[in-house]
Amino acid sequence: MQLAIQLIFAQIEPQLGIDEVLTKGAVTSQSIADGWNSQWLNLLQNTGNGTLYGTLTNLGIFFAVGTLLFFMIQFLRDLISYEYSRPISALIWPFVVVILLSNSGKGSILSNLTLGLRGYLNTQVVVSPDASKMYQEALNMSVAEEVTGSFLRPCQSLTGEQQSKCFAQAAVRINILLQKYRYTYGKYRPWIIRLQDKVNEINNISSVRGIVSETSFNSLLGSTVQTSIKNFLVSLQYAFQNLIEATMLLIALLGPIAVGGSLLPVAGKPIFAWLTGFLSIGIAKISFNIIAVVTAAVIVNGPGQNLNADPDLMWFIIFLGILAPILSLLVAAAGGFALFSGISNTASLVRERI
Repeated sequence: MQLAIQLIFAQIEPQLGIDEVLTKGAVTSQSIADGWNSQWLNLLQNTGNGTLYGTLTNLGIFFAVGTLLFFMIQFLRDLISYEYSRPISALIWPFVVVILLSNSGKGSILSNLTLGLRGYLNTQVVVSPDASKMYQEALNMSVAEEVTGSFLRPCQSLTGEQQSKCFAQAAVRINILLQKYRYTYGKYRPWIIRLQDKVNEINNISSVRGIVSETSFNSLLGSTVQTSIKNFLVSLQYAFQNLIEATMLLIALLGPIAVGGSLLPVAGKPIFAWLTGFLSIGIAKISFNIIAVVTAAVIVNGPGQNLNADPDLMWFIIFLGILAPILSLLVAAAGGFALFSGISNTASLVRERI
């Protein structure tokens, strides 16, 4: 998903060549994704003393030792009140804490389990190549007019031969861009043909009248204000995806503290809250990608296939930049509440049966 966003930002830089811009956008996006992956590995696999995760693990062990006193007091009270049935079932928690926080030399068991869970959630997030391509096409459809307009608008302030040369240079750059679109999405895509017709109309107006008014530009290729808003909303969407990744990493780092506090004699164990929070962020990540892909499919298979349609896709950018993140967080909150209730009830049921 992030690759498509970077390509779009790159395309609106008219100072660079199209091939160079697209390559830089792809490289930047991939480097950010690789940066997150390496950060996860560096933080969760380097668990020695002095490292961040190692320090938090030691803090979790400190909490475990401190809460062990409360655990033993509650254990002795239950031993007196319930003989052996309830206390024996509670003895599982010290073993769970010790196992999860123990370090085997290649990271603690908890850190390896966390990385495995993150890897599993990511496999559910990654969409098929066709769906990713459709998502990228929908985003390109949404900003294609603004991208071509960014090549043509500088010619407005020129006159005479300078303006003619400017339009000729812009036409060359636009043709390269459209060839990229055709190569990626198909030679006879209706929305690409429609965009080419708009560019030709701008050039025809320039050759006949000698000047292209702002009204003509806005009616055919969108206004500069709309371009700024779209740029902001696409940036907002990209920021949300990185925020999700950062939040997931933060929760993962707090895992040892949650495990260490799980010896407290309370019904809702901190480890359950930690696991619920981690899974909830994963649900938000999955939900956002599902919403984005499904909405993109509606655009590509609808107005994208109709040559006579000329939709204003500002709603799609607003949806991805604002509404989709809100909806995915609401789904994650509801799912997290259900998960926490289910895990807590299951733990209580198991404790009663043992």
